[in-house]
Amino acid sequence: MKNIGQHCAMVIVTIVFFVVMLALNEWLFSSLEFVRGVNWIYLPAGVRLLCTLLFAGAGGVGLLIASWLVCFFYFFPDDMARSFLGGIVAALAPYAMYRIARRWMGLGHALNNLTASRLLILSVLYALSNAVLHQLGGWLMGRGLHPDRLLVIVIGDLMGTLIILYGAKLVLTLMPARRNPYELQ
Repeated sequence: MKNIGQHCAMVIVTIVFFVVMLALNEWLFSSLEFVRGVNWIYLPAGVRLLCTLLFAGAGGVGLLIASWLVCFFYFFPDDMARSFLGGIVAALAPYAMYRIARRWMGLGHALNNLTASRLLILSVLYALSNAVLHQLGGWLMGRGLHPDRLLVIVIGDLMGTLIILYGAKLVLTLMPARRNPYELQ
């Protein structure tokens, strides 16, 4: 690791951003909860994809820690196995999409070739993979398969991801452009 302080900062930013978006999601969309932990709009899903795209492995570690915190202490405090596996699944799907984007889409560290269409494809793939991994995790733990939950997770994750990603794009477009100090005036 080149700069452990920078990596720790990215982990902490990911944890804080995830928890803040979870609280905002609970505040704004609590009436859209299908069952505990399954929402029709889930903003933290967008945080998961955005942080792994921006911070790579450090984002994945931050998501794992944040997911374990909310699973163990908020969503499923009485079910340690579900919390443990849920945290892993929640961090695995977005990190896998990041790796896919790097390998199959030629995504560089600077994200300079991440087009709108590629971002949409990644968002859909992420929503599908996250929903399937959560269903498989539940099935492996003997909870059965729930196609209705699968559909709601896909829709909720996709909606939350698109809201976060387009929100980030809006923020970036509103920021003043950085000037090149070597540019002639």
